[in-house]
Amino acid sequence: MDIHKYIRFLEEIVIKSLWNGYKINGIRINGKTGVWILPNKKICSIGIKVSRWITMHGLAFNINTNLQYFDYIIPCGINNIKMTSIKKELKNNKINDILLFNKVKKLMKQSFKDIFNIEYINI
Repeated sequence: MDIHKYIRFLEEIVIKSLWNGYKINGIRINGKTGVWILPNKKICSIGIKVSRWITMHGLAFNINTNLQYFDYIIPCGINNIKMTSIKKELKNNKINDILLFNKVKKLMKQSFKDIFNIEYINI
C-alpha cells in the first residue's frame, strides 16, 4: 500500500503506451506528477484521492484534446508549461480521432496489465 508507487505506476502506463504506440518519449520530472515531453510540455495529469485504500479520480491523458482551453489557466499550477496531446505531437491532423482513441485505449489496457501484473477476465 504505497500511494506514491501507485502514482508512479500510472505514469509508467502512460509512458509505455506513448512509446509502444507512437514512439513518443514521455518522461517523469522529479517533484512534478504526471507525464511530460521535453522541453516543457505536459501530456498527462494525474490526480488521485484515496479513502480507506480505495482510489478515486485518476489521470487525464491528452489524446486529441482541444488545447486552447489551457491558454486561460495555469495548468497544474505550474507556470511556463504547455499542455500537449498525442495528436499534436504526431503533427498529423488527418488522424481519425476515433481510431486514435481506440488505439490508445488498447495500448493503455495492455500497459496496465503489464505494469500491475494482472489478468483481465470477462464476466
